[in-house]
Amino acid sequence: MADISGISLPFLPIGGVEGLPQRSPVTVPEERSFTKVFEKELHGLQFSKHAQSRLDVRNVSLNGEDMLKLENAVQKAEAKGSNDSLVLLRDMAFIVNVRNRMVVTTMTNNSMKEHVFTKIDSAIIAD
Repeated sequence: MADISGISLPFLPIGGVEGLPQRSPVTVPEERSFTKVFEKELHGLQFSKHAQSRLDVRNVSLNGEDMLKLENAVQKAEAKGSNDSLVLLRDMAFIVNVRNRMVVTTMTNNSMKEHVFTKIDSAIIAD
């Protein structure tokens, strides 16, 4: 047993451990496990402040199905070696930095008219 500044380790409660109630193990649903949450954060799409503010200003929200389609489109772009992609989804357009999995900017149908998309190397229609 180690000794630090006159205190023996490991620490034990003053009254001992015999009187302590047994704790049942904590169960966490699989989708909320650390591994799943970490994987989602590590591999999931992130939105830049600019892209998020564009969505907020235009009162656009993405549902789970939209996010899944957007993520699938980015995976396809990544498989083809793309760096910066234009992803078209319904009446919206997203410029995505594929390597960082970051949505850089977003546009709705009204704001896309007569705009030129530059510095992209691929375009994907998300379905």
